[in-house]
Amino acid sequence: MLTVSQTFLSPEKIVKHLKLEEGDHVADFGAGHGFFTVPMSRIVGGDGKIYAIDIQKSTLDIIRTKAKIEHLLNIEPVWGNLEQIGGSKLKDGFVDLVLIANILFQAEDKFTLLREAYRILRHNGRLAIIEWDASETKLGPSPDVRLPPDQTKSMVLQSGFSFDREIPAGAHHFGLMFIKK
Repeated sequence: MLTVSQTFLSPEKIVKHLKLEEGDHVADFGAGHGFFTVPMSRIVGGDGKIYAIDIQKSTLDIIRTKAKIEHLLNIEPVWGNLEQIGGSKLKDGFVDLVLIANILFQAEDKFTLLREAYRILRHNGRLAIIEWDASETKLGPSPDVRLPPDQTKSMVLQSGFSFDREIPAGAHHFGLMFIKK
């Protein structure tokens, strides 16, 4: 029998597929409670930086607390609206990777969110998207609001990215990696 960690979203396993390197700068769009922020910060190390961006100030306080407890000085919480160009508060062409995990389906202006990711990525920077798949489960959003992988891929390609590969994301999610060319 499979355990929950083998069948559900495991951030530690997923970040291994993001090809992060020590010193990378990463924007975690919609970072929430730091589910992916913390394991990514361990990989990029002291010379790297994780920008945990969220619109909810209370979740950023949780990330600050986690970072302090775990002595992760490379995490910078950023309060921002990702559905506005410039809303991440990061410079153009500044980061190596943008992670969008479980928020694209919620965004009212998906294309602006994707354009913001494009804006802050360096040339050949990577965009990783993790989203709920269509599997029936009592967890997560209603199946009617979930984005199918092909629709997600189409939106991202229309935003100027090139498709790179699929990444494993657990039994109830899909993962897609794109490159800014």
